[in-house]
Amino acid sequence: MDTSTIARDAYTPEFLAAVERVLAVEGGYSSDPDDPGGATQFGISARAHPGLDIATLTRDAAVNIYWREWWLRFGFAQLPAAAAAKTFDLSVNIGASHAIECLQRALRACGLPVTEDGVLGEDTVLASRRADPNALMAALRSELAAYYRLLAARQPRDQAFIKGWRTRAYA
Repeated sequence: MDTSTIARDAYTPEFLAAVERVLAVEGGYSSDPDDPGGATQFGISARAHPGLDIATLTRDAAVNIYWREWWLRFGFAQLPAAAAAKTFDLSVNIGASHAIECLQRALRACGLPVTEDGVLGEDTVLASRRADPNALMAALRSELAAYYRLLAARQPRDQAFIKGWRTRAYA
């Protein structure tokens, strides 16, 4: 896998703000045996990148991965900045389809009819632009907290992560 660094001026300001938030939460190297992602560095997992030496992954290479494999791939830039940053952060933690489903449930909570399909399509993007930004962010935080509670209830080993997850949900 090519993890060469893209020049920082190629990244958008919205992405840079969002990725800084992710990097602050994800931290450096971790190899928790209870983490299904296996070894991670800056939130990049060995499971998702089996050919990558996670232990030696640089911060710049991680930012490049987030730009290509997350921000551009899933189209987060189409969302209002706050929703884009939060949905991107959630995607890193719970997977893009689950994060987008949380966004779609939040939009429905705001009274905007969207299908909960886990795809960031035109209807979801347009609804996110019509939503009251404060109401959307409050609903998104609530949906994420509910997702984490359900996850921990279904998987007892995940109880160890619930405090950090709640913090992440409401940030």
